[in-house]
Amino acid sequence: MNDKRILGIDLGATNIRVGLVSGSIIQAIKSRRIQRFGTVEEVLNDFYVLIDELISDEVLAIGIGVPSVVNLEKGIVYDVQHIPSWKEVALKEILETKYQIPVFVNNDANCFALGEYYFGKGKGKTDMIGLTIGTGLGAGVISNKHLLAGPNCGVGEFGMVDYLDHNYEYYASGQYFMHTYQIDGEQVFKLANAGDKQAQQYFAEMGTHLGNAIKLIMYTFDANYIVLGGSVSHAYPFFQKNMWERIHTFAYSHSTANLVIELSDLENAGILGAAGLYYDQL
Repeated sequence: MNDKRILGIDLGATNIRVGLVSGSIIQAIKSRRIQRFGTVEEVLNDFYVLIDELISDEVLAIGIGVPSVVNLEKGIVYDVQHIPSWKEVALKEILETKYQIPVFVNNDANCFALGEYYFGKGKGKTDMIGLTIGTGLGAGVISNKHLLAGPNCGVGEFGMVDYLDHNYEYYASGQYFMHTYQIDGEQVFKLANAGDKQAQQYFAEMGTHLGNAIKLIMYTFDANYIVLGGSVSHAYPFFQKNMWERIHTFAYSHSTANLVIELSDLENAGILGAAGLYYDQL
């Protein structure tokens, strides 16, 4: 792994970021705003501009994390969030034809889990869950040292499971604050940090719902190691108590006693995880 050079690409809501990854080190990062409302070709050009700045004969592969579902065999992305024109784009075929090296495409939450597994808190683990808590609730599942994705790239979509009158993502992510109290999650975090008791209570409530989501993960994947990432995870001190209170209602106390939950401290996890797609195929 140490001498291999991979391009890791993180496609976000407003920006695309490309990193040259060698071993566990990102040697260079290039980024630019994507043309969100551009044509398929215009958005592809955003990829080309950044890749062309970093690619060389030493680069073995390209890995890409996208906020959408993916046909993993063919590398086709569907209904990419925030890019209306990207309804069905054969990204793998397009880039492999242009650059003549292997291209791997996967969901961004799966890439977060791979980033933690290969380069972060999950290094050396056999099984783990990478749980991202931001404007949504996403997860990637590592089982027996490999990423589980499923034929529709749908493994780990716990946030979409029905819960109360909506789904887990509605209650156990940054969406909760706007839906319930009409206040932005970032503002709630600022108030909570400043000592505002009401804002801290909002996080405690979200923690209760998150604890229920984690119980679902434990029942379905027998999880004993979870890494939390995403913007909302930074508020962990404000929601951990309520979260763990719900986790401790899990039916099997031995499983609860063995559960470890840690916070990600990995910088550029999306880029590293995208590069990790290459290693997961070996």
